[in-house]
Amino acid sequence: MLKYREYWEVTCLKEDVSTEAIAEIEKRLRYISGAIKQNGRKILNNYPITSPQFIALQWLTEEGDLTIGELSNKNGLAFSTTTDLVDRMEKNKLVKRVRDLNDRRVVRIHVLDKGRSVIKEVIIKRQEYLGEVLEQFSGEQTGTLNELLEFLYEQMKNINEK
Repeated sequence: MLKYREYWEVTCLKEDVSTEAIAEIEKRLRYISGAIKQNGRKILNNYPITSPQFIALQWLTEEGDLTIGELSNKNGLAFSTTTDLVDRMEKNKLVKRVRDLNDRRVVRIHVLDKGRSVIKEVIIKRQEYLGEVLEQFSGEQTGTLNELLEFLYEQMKNINEK
């Protein structure tokens, strides 16, 4: 069986994608995103963090210590908003500000054990939710979905980098 990318390159690039198909895909992705966010908010109700704090903690966990500016750019938030967000997370002992070892003028945000624990627990619950959603999918369907989502994400990154 051809991988989807090969199929796309051989077959679909030769055909125009209809505007109706694009509109339907956009709508489905919007609905899926909304369902994931709604479930994520339900999960976060059991934890001492907000959705924006969760997103910030995810970036910090995945990328390592970041400055307020770097975190602002990742989150797409104003520096002042990110500063307030970090202040609240620091007050809840999820993160702490640390001086950069190479440049003492630079302050980085570091995730504490409590923050890592919250992220880990929430991610596990989100994965359990997705596992429940995917129970009706065959192994092949799950693999194909994963391939298509990866391909979609790669194409979005390519377009965004232009």
